[in-house]
Amino acid sequence: MTEPTPPRARRPLTLRDVSEASGVSEMTVSRVMRNRGDVSAATRARVLAAAQRLGYVPNKIAGALASQRVNLVAVIIPSLSNLVFPEVLNGVNAGLDGTGLQPVVGISRYEPEREEKVLYEMLSWRPSGLIIAGLEHSDAARAMLRAADVPVVEIMDVDGEPVDSVVGISHRRAGAEMAEAIASAGYRRIGFLGTKMPMDHRARKRFEAFTGALARSGIEIADHQFYAGGSGLKKGREMTEALLRRSPDLDFLYYSNDMIAAGGLLHCLDAGIDVPGRLGLAGFNGIELLDGLPMQLATTDACRREIGQKAAEIIARCAETGACDGGERIALAPRLSPGETLFRA
Repeated sequence: MTEPTPPRARRPLTLRDVSEASGVSEMTVSRVMRNRGDVSAATRARVLAAAQRLGYVPNKIAGALASQRVNLVAVIIPSLSNLVFPEVLNGVNAGLDGTGLQPVVGISRYEPEREEKVLYEMLSWRPSGLIIAGLEHSDAARAMLRAADVPVVEIMDVDGEPVDSVVGISHRRAGAEMAEAIASAGYRRIGFLGTKMPMDHRARKRFEAFTGALARSGIEIADHQFYAGGSGLKKGREMTEALLRRSPDLDFLYYSNDMIAAGGLLHCLDAGIDVPGRLGLAGFNGIELLDGLPMQLATTDACRREIGQKAAEIIARCAETGACDGGERIALAPRLSPGETLFRA
């Protein structure tokens, strides 16, 4: 059984907290945090371990500003290499417009260790708030989020337990709804193609719910193709060709995102495959740029811009009032669009 999450700290942690947790003086803790002074390797390790366990982040602007805050909102996202997160950032900018707050962006690359480092640096500047993608974090990152005395909004996903506030969609619902639509259209030999698997927890949740919903209709995933790298049209072409070569009897392909789905569609059109009569296709995200494809892809709108805007509005309200109870939960509804690649004529 999962142990209940302890209540989130509402005051900034201090050198004294780390001192008491590590059993050394505050001056020694200060030397370690500033990487100065003669401190033994064993003592340094003990202090850093205590700081990580508590989620302590040193304040780089201590004494510089009376408010101990800067007018920046830290935004940590996995990537800027596809079209998903720039749209989220557009929403964040819209939500902060006219507030005097400015977003500053860090990239985690879907790597828990890098997310820890980016989070540590962001919080050390004492921003006015923090927006971070996803609900899954390392123990160290989660400790920092819980100890942060600023409003924290986790975004994109509501399938889990947030540290503070959360804005997103249910990816499990999105995966299940797509499976139901595919099954109702009469497809039975279904393949799945995903990038950043299994590092992308949201894609993993969609896949789990997708396979579960298919099972309830008496259908099993016939084959799948996973890729750990980034998304792109070329990669979608390559993955689709490889999967169809291995399993030529597949009659539907569900992709973890629209970019590789678009590559899959281009491969099918070049190969003379009848879409959606012989082979149906669907992606995820609802990227408007792909509206110019020869056929409109079936997809799910993940409400990206709205998620960014509502998250920013939570931060802005907290900054304006100077108080924030936290714990807001905003679950938006994913919107399935069949396009021209799902239902047979």
